[in-house]
Amino acid sequence: MVIEWLKMRMPADKRERYIHIDDEIWTPALQQYPGFISKETWIAPDDEEVVIFVIRWRTREDWFSIPEDELAVVSDRFDEALGFGYTMEESKEFQVRRFPISNSASR
Repeated sequence: MVIEWLKMRMPADKRERYIHIDDEIWTPALQQYPGFISKETWIAPDDEEVVIFVIRWRTREDWFSIPEDELAVVSDRFDEALGFGYTMEESKEFQVRRFPISNSASR
């Protein structure tokens, strides 16, 4: 499994709208692609301008097989619906080496 980790910055008073529009547009768009596992939205209590997205993909190949032109269409649709500026501050990729350990799971 690979993780797509995105750090977005927008005006603090627009953060909830950003999250709502992302959930309406980006999440369903990504869900249609093979290899998509899940998506989480994180907010930082000490920085109301930041939203972190953690997107899990089965493989890196699945993630990178999404056609760029399709991503551009979704991005344009998102930006139009949003109606205000934001920046992607960071984009990272992680490989999962070990899955979460719970009280009921053994190492």
